Amino acid sequence: MTEQSDASRAPEDITAGDDREEQRNRKLLARQVARYLIQNPDFFADHLELLETIKVPRENGKTVSLMHHQTHLLRERNIEMRQRLDQLLHNARDNDQLFLHSRRLILALLEAQSVGEAAQALYQSFADDFHVEFTSLTLFGPLPQGRAGINGRGAAGELRTSSRTAAETAIGSILRNGRTVCGVLRPAEKEYLFGADGDKIGSAAVVPLANQLGVLAVGAADPQYYRSSLGTLFLSYIGEVLERLLPRLLEP
Repeated sequence: MTEQSDASRAPEDITAGDDREEQRNRKLLARQVARYLIQNPDFFADHLELLETIKVPRENGKTVSLMHHQTHLLRERNIEMRQRLDQLLHNARDNDQLFLHSRRLILALLEAQSVGEAAQALYQSFADDFHVEFTSLTLFGPLPQGRAGINGRGAAGELRTSSRTAAETAIGSILRNGRTVCGVLRPAEKEYLFGADGDKIGSAAVVPLANQLGVLAVGAADPQYYRSSLGTLFLSYIGEVLERLLPRLLEP
């Protein structure tokens, strides 16, 4: 019965069945070979001549020898490592510059004998070393007579004074937040912080100073320059320095 059935099958059916059987055998053999190589990772150490005969596919559809493929991978990894090293060196140089500029600014602030001198050192450093477009330091309450004028000019802006009440009206939400904030300000906030330059400000970073001392602000014409995701560690650090320095300079 079986012989009659096999004899009655069409030749193409027999060929298809043979092909499927061959594919199953190949898959089984491939799994066995893979298992053997996993269990014997040093196999090719004793059969180096086989590495040149093994072919692997590439993205372009061509095949290359395993040795060539490994060489290509090593070359790509080497390029990637060099790029990472270059980035690390670039970051290191940037950090060195940041440290030098910060050191120079801190020393200038410590040497200041008046609020006006401190403001001038701050404005000049921000403009020359850190390339800040707009800087504004606003202090709450009157300044000591004879030590700095109400509008003591700095290198890139003005030392300004304001009452706490006026500050609450204009930038109350920023003061209540108590942390450095970045982003696009409302027109009234820009006018209060930057005065006549307010309409030039696209974005800003604002640092409220503790103990109701005042507020430090920096601005840029680019609305995307000071984004909410921007790191504020440096500005917060300068704010903390001013919080410790200004009370001494504001003493009558």
